[in-house]
Amino acid sequence: MLSSARVLIVDDERVALRNLEHVMKKEGYEVTSTQSGANAITLLEERSFDVVLTDLRMEKVDGMQILKKCRELYPETEVIMITGYATLESAVEAMKHGAFYYIAKPYKLDEARKVVSEAVEKVMLKRENKQLREQIETYQGKVKIITQDPGMLRLLETAKQIAPTDCNVLLSGESGTGKELFARFLHLNSLRADGPFFAINCGAFNEELLANELFGHEKGAYTGALTMKNGLIEMASQGTLLLDEVTEMSPSMQVKLLRVIQEKELLRVGATQTIKVNVRIVAATNRDIQHSIKSGNFRQDLYFRLNVVSLRIPPLSERMDDIPLLCYYFLNKYAALMKKPVTEISGEVIELLMNYEFPGNVRELENIIERGVALSNGTAIEIANLPDDLKELNIKIFRKKEGKIPSLEDQEKDYINWVLTEVGGNKTIAAQTLGIDRVSLWRKLKKYGFEE
Repeated sequence: MLSSARVLIVDDERVALRNLEHVMKKEGYEVTSTQSGANAITLLEERSFDVVLTDLRMEKVDGMQILKKCRELYPETEVIMITGYATLESAVEAMKHGAFYYIAKPYKLDEARKVVSEAVEKVMLKRENKQLREQIETYQGKVKIITQDPGMLRLLETAKQIAPTDCNVLLSGESGTGKELFARFLHLNSLRADGPFFAINCGAFNEELLANELFGHEKGAYTGALTMKNGLIEMASQGTLLLDEVTEMSPSMQVKLLRVIQEKELLRVGATQTIKVNVRIVAATNRDIQHSIKSGNFRQDLYFRLNVVSLRIPPLSERMDDIPLLCYYFLNKYAALMKKPVTEISGEVIELLMNYEFPGNVRELENIIERGVALSNGTAIEIANLPDDLKELNIKIFRKKEGKIPSLEDQEKDYINWVLTEVGGNKTIAAQTLGIDRVSLWRKLKKYGFEE
């Protein structure tokens, strides 16, 4: 919380000290003040502060000594220098030792308030980044489903409960939400964790190739089959097989898969003898499977076999609080892979990403951060390192709300609310942006119950 920041003010001029103390307390900061540089050093040795606002020229212990002590004890504390001796040399010296800003007397209290606010924001951002990095370290060596979203955490808890039961699971969700990660999570938390895990995208093969990949073939089964080949179902025996985009299977392939699930045996292409298999099936789809069943494209009996337990993976737009956590996970990943010293993401970038709805979900966010690391020339990802279309557009996409398709009125209400927020509540500008007159906007605001 910015308002709960701890601020230390050091100035040997009593009036200046009291004025600064009054302004900073009014801002809601926890303020400690002293007229003695030596006393400030003692205070720093006893406790930490988020921001130190200090006069540069003081007897015995000056502001430069306080700055150096802060750098020694609390590298994350920001120090702001104030002096009536506004020389270039002293400013350069203070900045060289890590001062956040340099204020020359006489100054306006509003200027000091603004600089302290910026310093506090920077400290809080660094602290949040550190906490995120520490949290990410706990995922090392595990299936990395990075989340702090309550709904996702409940979903993971459900997955943990059903993982040891060996039942088939159907995963649904938009592309890029992490369905394969959930499948691996189920596998590693099951009694099959020591067995193999295989995944196949059923939509990437035609029927013949998919049959060959899943069931394998005997030597001489067709022209070019010079050796026998085990299929993925057989290879995944004692383990788990993920059938991604399962609704893309042809009807005849669905029949064959149904037999494998029911009889726990398969027939290689070109074989006459069945082979017993013991495999757990996890199926995944980004389609509305009920619609596929009603249209006759997916067998209902196969659906019942696969859908013993169903888990819906939410899109990233439903777990926006995970965006900073995911950003830093991907930052650490790609900074290490590219051997680049990128350790931070600017506040402007985080703010922009938090207002973007990610039609490509987590996969799109990963690509954005990978690009940002690749293009960064410093230690932080900046706005300039983002894709041009992301910098220029604030994309809004239409999604179901609570399982229902939003009405046109719902969309209009949300859009008007968004425009008003973007223009700071200015109704004249909002009306111009919306392409309507102020009277029409007033009617819509009244209709939708917006408060003045």
